[in-house]
Amino acid sequence: MPRIVPAVRYSDFWKKPSMREKVHRLEDALNDQPQVECPVRHYFAPGMYAREITIPKGTVLVGAIHKTENLAVLSAGKLQLVTDGGVVEITAPHTLTVKPGQKNAALALEDSVWTNFFPTDETDTDKLVELLTESRACELLGGSENVQLIKNRLKG
Repeated sequence: MPRIVPAVRYSDFWKKPSMREKVHRLEDALNDQPQVECPVRHYFAPGMYAREITIPKGTVLVGAIHKTENLAVLSAGKLQLVTDGGVVEITAPHTLTVKPGQKNAALALEDSVWTNFFPTDETDTDKLVELLTESRACELLGGSENVQLIKNRLKG
């Protein structure tokens, strides 16, 4: 009896994965690695929220998908940043605009400090995660439903 093989368009079979697909694959691979301590600090001013993360040298991390355009500042260090447009190396001081829907990754080439700035009056940090990203607070670094943390606990 002949074998039935699902049809695959030739162009899809040979298509290179997009940067977004590569970042998702990286995130899946990182979920099997021990979690690195990256302290997060929150700052508020009227109509403004800033989320600052300190990233130790040698750390690879994948960011949340942001729902809104925002400003990001690398105030210390050097990062290799993987974006939808490719790989770039940035050195502090460096300011850039983060577009909605982007899924980025970074390698800290030096101890680094990264801050995102958002226009909002909200001050509840758990609500801010859901308001500004496609994530929930419990899924982020250190959260109770963080996939990487759960996998590390199961390894014992």
